[in-house]
Amino acid sequence: MKILVTGGAGFIGSAVCRYLIEETDHSVVNVDKLTYAANLASVAPVDGDERYAFEQADIADRDAMIEIFERHQPDAVMHLAAESHVDRSITGAGEFIQTNIVGTFVMLEVARAYWDGLPADRKDDFRFLHVSTDEVYGSLGEDGLFTEETAYDPSSPYSASKAASDHLLTAWQRTYGFPGLISNCSNNYGPYHFPEKLIPLVTLNALERKPLPVYGDGSNVRDWLHVRDHARALLLILQAGQLGEKYNVGGNNERTNLQVVHAICDTLDELRPGDTPRRDLIEFVTDRPGHDARYAIDATRLQTELGWKTEENFETGLAKTISWYLDNEDWWRPLRDKKYAGERLGLLKTG
Repeated sequence: MKILVTGGAGFIGSAVCRYLIEETDHSVVNVDKLTYAANLASVAPVDGDERYAFEQADIADRDAMIEIFERHQPDAVMHLAAESHVDRSITGAGEFIQTNIVGTFVMLEVARAYWDGLPADRKDDFRFLHVSTDEVYGSLGEDGLFTEETAYDPSSPYSASKAASDHLLTAWQRTYGFPGLISNCSNNYGPYHFPEKLIPLVTLNALERKPLPVYGDGSNVRDWLHVRDHARALLLILQAGQLGEKYNVGGNNERTNLQVVHAICDTLDELRPGDTPRRDLIEFVTDRPGHDARYAIDATRLQTELGWKTEENFETGLAKTISWYLDNEDWWRPLRDKKYAGERLGLLKTG
C-alpha cells in the first residue's frame, strides 16, 4: 500500500513515516510545507529508502495537491499536517485557521476527486484518516474520560480549528460517502519532538540548568502517549477501522504537569548529576489563557475492536525519551540556537 502522509516532517508525522518504512512493507509519500516545527532530519533514518518519497508542498495549495495525487497515485491518506501549539494559536490564530481548516478542506476536495476517478477495485480500498486531538473535547473535571461520543467543547483557537476540521471530515463522509475516519489522540511524547512542547522544553532546560517554567500551579492533567505507540495505532485504524467512525488513542498515563516536570528532573539528576537537584529550577509562571484543567482518553473502542494496546508506559517511555535527547544534541541544538530558544509563547498584551 502506498500511503500519503501529510505533515510527515513534523513530530508525529515523522514517527509515522519512520514506523511505516522501518517496520512495514508499505510505501510513503511525505508531503510537508516545512514550517518552523518541521525538520527533515527527523526522517533522515528513512529518506534513502526506495519506498520513501518527499514532496515539499502546502496542503492548502490545491494545484500542488492535485499534482501530487496524480503523480504518486496513493492508496490511502494519513492527514496529520496541522499547526498544533496552543500557545502559538493564542497570538497567531490566522495560521491555524488557514492550515487546519482551509488546508483540510483542500485535502478533502482533492482526495475526493481523486477517489471518484479511481477504478472500482482501488476505489473500494481507498481510505482517508484524519488525525486529530483530544483537545477538541474541552476540559474534564476530576472524574470521567473522553469517549468517541463526548461532545466537542474546544477552548483555544488551536482546538477550535481542529474541531472544525473534524466536522469537515464527518460531513464529507456523510454527504459524499467519502471513505474517511477520524482519530483523536492524547498528548504525545518521544524523540524528535520540537523543543517548545513541555517534555522536550523541560528536558533541555533542565539539562542546561535553565529555569523550568510551570504554568499556574502545575495541576493541569494530561494523558501521555508515546509517539511510537500512536504511529502503530494510526496504521491499525487506517487499515481496519470502520469508515465514518472515530477512534480515541490514549496512553492511560495521567499525570499533572508538575509530576511530569518532577519526573524529568529526577531522571536527569540520575543520568547527569550535579551539585543541586534540578527541581530547584522550577518556576511557577502566569497560566495560559483558557488552559484546560484535565484531559483523559478512553481508548476502549480501539482496544476491543482493533486489538491495539500500548507498548510503553510513562516511566519506560520517558526514560527512553530523555536518553534520546542526551544522545542526539546534533538534532536539537540547531533548533535551540536558530528557531526556538525556550522563550515564553502565548502571552496576551495587557493595558
